[in-house]
Amino acid sequence: MSQRLRDRLLVGLLLSFISFPAIAGEPEAPEATELDQVTSVSQLTDVQPTDWAFQALQSLVERYGCIAGYPDKTFRGNRALTRYEFAAGLNACLDRVNELIAASTADLVKQEDLEKLKTLQTQFSSELTALRGKVDTLEARTAKLESQQFSTTTKMNGFSVIGVQGRTPNRGDRNPRDGQRDTDDPGTNFNVITNNYLSFTTQFSPRDFLYFAFWQQNGSGDPRLTNDARVGYDAGGFPLYISDLKYHFMVTDKLVGMVGTEGIYSSLAFRGPNRAEGAFTGPVSYFAQRNPILNIGFGRGGVAFDWQFAKRASLQAIYSTNIPGFFPNSIGGKGHNTAGVQLAVTPTDQVDVALYYINNYSPNGQLLSFVGDAQLTAIDPVRGSSAPTQTNAFGGTVNWQINPRLNLGGWFGYTNSYIPGESGRVETTNYMVYLNFLDLFGKGNLGGLYVGQPPKITRSSLPIGSNIPDSLNTGLGRSGGQPGTTTHVEAFYRWQLNNNISVTPGLIWIIQPGHTPDSDSFVTGVVRTTFAF
Repeated sequence: MSQRLRDRLLVGLLLSFISFPAIAGEPEAPEATELDQVTSVSQLTDVQPTDWAFQALQSLVERYGCIAGYPDKTFRGNRALTRYEFAAGLNACLDRVNELIAASTADLVKQEDLEKLKTLQTQFSSELTALRGKVDTLEARTAKLESQQFSTTTKMNGFSVIGVQGRTPNRGDRNPRDGQRDTDDPGTNFNVITNNYLSFTTQFSPRDFLYFAFWQQNGSGDPRLTNDARVGYDAGGFPLYISDLKYHFMVTDKLVGMVGTEGIYSSLAFRGPNRAEGAFTGPVSYFAQRNPILNIGFGRGGVAFDWQFAKRASLQAIYSTNIPGFFPNSIGGKGHNTAGVQLAVTPTDQVDVALYYINNYSPNGQLLSFVGDAQLTAIDPVRGSSAPTQTNAFGGTVNWQINPRLNLGGWFGYTNSYIPGESGRVETTNYMVYLNFLDLFGKGNLGGLYVGQPPKITRSSLPIGSNIPDSLNTGLGRSGGQPGTTTHVEAFYRWQLNNNISVTPGLIWIIQPGHTPDSDSFVTGVVRTTFAF
């Protein structure tokens, strides 16, 4: 065998051992794919008998059993390699030779090959030393992470938000609505809201896990004339409490379930087409998070399912409640029962569509959607309280990814409600159109422009005492809707400082707040800082 052929054979031997990812700081291999052992060179589809290395590769299979190929049955012998990769391959080759010697098969290793390996080991001694140093460092870091991790089965995540917000002075035409701006907005001073959320995910197996979380908020945007100015991270000040306690499990590979006593509601159970939504990192207002009908009921305990019945289509369903005795909590209304279903479809890679239906019983006519006309029945002076409602809500959301950095989307929602046992109906509508600018002026940044109408009572024929538009206008029992239309205009820019910190300034312009034409428009300014960990 000539010296040149032996050199080529040895290079082929080294290439056969390259089954490891690229060294940090060096160019990565074209694919970090695991290699499979072969027993015959004929298994390698890109190695032909006419290739100069065919006999060498065949000999290595028979003598050393150390040829590996990619899962697609290729050898890729012409792929370029770095000096670090060559050193690592040489190190692996030496280990294989040592295995043969230990197994009393040293006679299979020719003296010439050993001499060549010793020469190469000397030539690449610095690279081998550096490689071993990198491995030792990685092992030390791994050991440190394992010793300091919170738990081997539980992962902890959290958000902490500090928001500074304030709105311009404004006066409203309040009850009775008579065309006179007679009431000052009492909460226009700048204030600070801190919102903290800490979650724990305990993995029992690859098919199930337990999720629980704590939530706490200091400060709020109250008092205010309407809820149109509510920011997304303002749920009202409240002490630390368990906001989520639920168990996720896979029924089949395409059907998953969720059951729990806290944190079971539609906006979490349903997949949202607008991937930028999120009170801590998305739009700054509450209304711009999602279609308000998905917040109806704001359930706590219940059960939900998600069925991926086709490659581009899924079906979600939910039932939730906050009836006292079953899921008691001092936060939120009592006795709400909500059921819903959503069909999510992705007709193309760029378009996501969701259609949903929500059925809700409210003991006091409050939908708990927290924006726009969420209260559907007025306080009846005779009854001393607001009447209950049964609501059917329908809506849809569409998101179109025009290009990787620009999304256009919107939603529409409609509700039809009645007081059980009484005549009359109350209907509301809402809509939103938005543009999301992804990676605007830098990776991870997000810009947004949102224009829409919060939920508005467009028609109410409820009895005297329960009809909200009538009670605010004349109180004479006239059917009809709100006299004005609120327009919500929002612009924000999330600046991602690093993987854990973002700062989001934003402006919210509210025209005709409370769907009242004679109330002053106002602007809310927001600076939200979010810490994620």
